[in-house]
Amino acid sequence: MEMKNSSSSTSEFILLGISSNLQLQKPLFVIFLAMYLVTVAGNVLIVLVIYSDSRLHTPMYFFLSSLSFMDICLTTVIVPKMLVNLLSETKSISYVGCLVQMYFFMAFVNTDSYLLASMAIDRLVAICNPFRYDVVMNPRRCLLMLLGSCAISHLHSLFRVLLMSRLSFCASHVIKHFFCDTQPVLKLSCSDTSSNQVVIMTETLAVIMTPFPCILFSYLRIIIAVLKINSAAGKWKAFSTCGSHLTVVILFYGSAIYVYFRPLSMYSVAKDRVSTVMYTVVTPMLNPFIYSLRNKDMKRGLRKLRDRIHS
Repeated sequence: MEMKNSSSSTSEFILLGISSNLQLQKPLFVIFLAMYLVTVAGNVLIVLVIYSDSRLHTPMYFFLSSLSFMDICLTTVIVPKMLVNLLSETKSISYVGCLVQMYFFMAFVNTDSYLLASMAIDRLVAICNPFRYDVVMNPRRCLLMLLGSCAISHLHSLFRVLLMSRLSFCASHVIKHFFCDTQPVLKLSCSDTSSNQVVIMTETLAVIMTPFPCILFSYLRIIIAVLKINSAAGKWKAFSTCGSHLTVVILFYGSAIYVYFRPLSMYSVAKDRVSTVMYTVVTPMLNPFIYSLRNKDMKRGLRKLRDRIHS
């Protein structure tokens, strides 16, 4: 692929990174390396615990293990390159590499979104229709939900990257971000991006935000069902099964909506970098802690895995 320049063609971008302050590069490297290692270790542990404990072979934990795997993939697409650039003087990424990073980032983050919706549906069925839970959330349907999530997300990413590949880039090739995200790359284009912005916003609403109303509807139904329970203990038990999932949804969608659902003219480098770090690095790192510390089944699974390793 070629990228046109006002004077000559070029084959790479420069990623500005988290901060241009040279004194902060090494401290930031240490911080994000530690966060990446914790993210990978924590999510691998979640997958291992669920895989090793037969009592956790249920739809909820199937989706949780899938979410943990996607979080590992998501951070791996972004963080290693960011760490290399923090210690590098050039901070470059090839044009093709930029598009590839953009593709997989969007694919994994969108799959995360659909998995969060699948987990909300699982809780809805478990609380509102418990007697048909095994029939509705059968293994075949759960697998189809996972495969559908991946297929839709990858088609969305392919469409978005094909749109981006048609743009021309002129004088500046410095991306004011720590990875190749849509908004900062669009800001560099000397092509007319108005049609791209309309298509991207419309398509993003259709594809990315489809799971969000599903989550809202599920929790509205859950709240109505729980309020009908007479005992306070019963209400608390029902709500407690949703607490971890709801916490992750708020962290994920709060920052994602702030970044992507604004006009390009309102794009802010500093604020958007902080928000993007939240759902690309911080949330995947926190997920294992949120789910394991608030969940008795996961705690039991962790103890079982520990005993098996030590025996």
